[in-house]
Amino acid sequence: MKRALVSVLVLASLAPIAAMAQDGPSFSLFAGRDMSVNGDVHTGAIAPIADLGPLNPALAGVSAELRIESRSYDEIYGNANSFGIEMSWPMSSGEVFGQLRTSSSSDGEVQVGGAYVPALSTTLPVYGRFEGYRSLSLEGGYRHYFATGKVRPYLAGRVGTTRVDDISATFEIPDADILLSDVPFFEAGWNFSGGADVGVMWALSDAASLGLEVGARYHGDLDGDDSAIGGLGLASINDTGSRTSFPISLRFQMKF
Repeated sequence: MKRALVSVLVLASLAPIAAMAQDGPSFSLFAGRDMSVNGDVHTGAIAPIADLGPLNPALAGVSAELRIESRSYDEIYGNANSFGIEMSWPMSSGEVFGQLRTSSSSDGEVQVGGAYVPALSTTLPVYGRFEGYRSLSLEGGYRHYFATGKVRPYLAGRVGTTRVDDISATFEIPDADILLSDVPFFEAGWNFSGGADVGVMWALSDAASLGLEVGARYHGDLDGDDSAIGGLGLASINDTGSRTSFPISLRFQMKF
């Protein structure tokens, strides 16, 4: 609830600023790629399992030790696609804006670690497949222009809230015929987000402009769901989820 209130505060803060605007609002559409540069989908852990029987009856009485290693957003998801809309109000040397942005990437699969089996004196690979990453950001900020001509470089700052959809995961040890399918991993929820941008706008006409923008974004930790993995001693691996990324976007702006 507290996180959801951030979105209300963002909109409320834009209202008095919009009233101070020197002209009518502009509207923008933008699209680009979001490159993860920091942040883990899960951390590492070592968890002993006294009996693999509940996971595979054929292995009843066989013990193992799960050795899970941390995996980053980049390793699991790579780059995300992003799209959005924006409304902005011109000020004396820049503009105040409110933005709605969605980002998504497809399912990702990696080897997340191994399962050491003392009876075999070997480590079996453990694989994880994670449901696609989908987020919705509501942010407001200020964009300062350093020129007033046809080409206008700028610097911007923003703050707001990001909702990341729930994420499930499938874990598999093929050599032991063990499969945990579609177990809950992250709960959906709102988190603090913010960042900064640098870019340039080219005026195509009095009413239309085209821009290129590079930014840095951050959102906080996600809410881990331990209902399935907690019983395996892995409750701590999803106590993370914060992410830093560098989005690159093309923006088309229209004034009415």
